[in-house]
Amino acid sequence: MSLKFLVVDDSVTMRRIVINSLKNLGFPNYVEAVDGRDALGKLSANSDINFIITDWNMPGMSGLELVKAIRGDASIASLPILMVTTRGVKEDIIEALQARVSDYIVKPFTPQILKEKIEAIIKRT
Repeated sequence: MSLKFLVVDDSVTMRRIVINSLKNLGFPNYVEAVDGRDALGKLSANSDINFIITDWNMPGMSGLELVKAIRGDASIASLPILMVTTRGVKEDIIEALQARVSDYIVKPFTPQILKEKIEAIIKRT
């Protein structure tokens, strides 16, 4: 199965890190977005996106708001969403899980952790 990722982060550097990790893991197909609003636009323009990796803290529309918007839209509600964020406190993780993120990584992370999380999510879907 060929995955096409939507990588959402307001930091260009962080998007590069995630994208380079994806390429090294054999996932060369991706689209980038700078915040949640941009991501929703990219999702409606790219019906072949089938995996989302998003940051939480972004201006405009946060990653958590993005997750809620996706889960509230029947046409895309089942997309896997991996949240990659600096927010590591238990309450934040619980809030993200309640919003139905598929999994959660706290920055900084290694490509190996990214790979394990992606594989675990794919196995569950």
